Amino acid sequence: MSSPIAERLQSLGITLPAVATPAAAYVPLVQTGNLVFLSGHIARKDGKPWVGKLGATMTTDEGKAAARAIAIDLMGTLSAAVGGDLGRIKRIVKLMSLVNSTLEFTEAHLVTNGASELLGEVFGTEVGAHARSAFSVAQIPMGACVEIELIAEVAA
Repeated sequence: MSSPIAERLQSLGITLPAVATPAAAYVPLVQTGNLVFLSGHIARKDGKPWVGKLGATMTTDEGKAAARAIAIDLMGTLSAAVGGDLGRIKRIVKLMSLVNSTLEFTEAHLVTNGASELLGEVFGTEVGAHARSAFSVAQIPMGACVEIELIAEVAA
């Protein structure tokens, strides 16, 4: 029998990807106690970095779609951390989002909603509601438009 989270993912047409290979000197995740820290995941489109700058070459809605895509990648990494059983996630604790944008762009929080809303939809309000920070930055590795990291609490 499949879990409620697996059923939600299936109903949304989401297949979780495998953990991406790090692009530099870090690991994709670290668990200490009941907390799992996921390294920043950059937006990808068609398997390549989703390049763009909000407020110049991308709209807020496009950025929101990129953040949603990152949430799917984050859930893939989180799934690997818990042996494929996302039902072991007790709480999405925190997201930190970096939005590659112009100095004038003031909607990093709306871009980040793409990830936050999907996590809430998949995990529900009890588990998926999280603390969050959203920053506009001058550049992200490989020119990606958005990067997000995540902290989650897992059941022992």
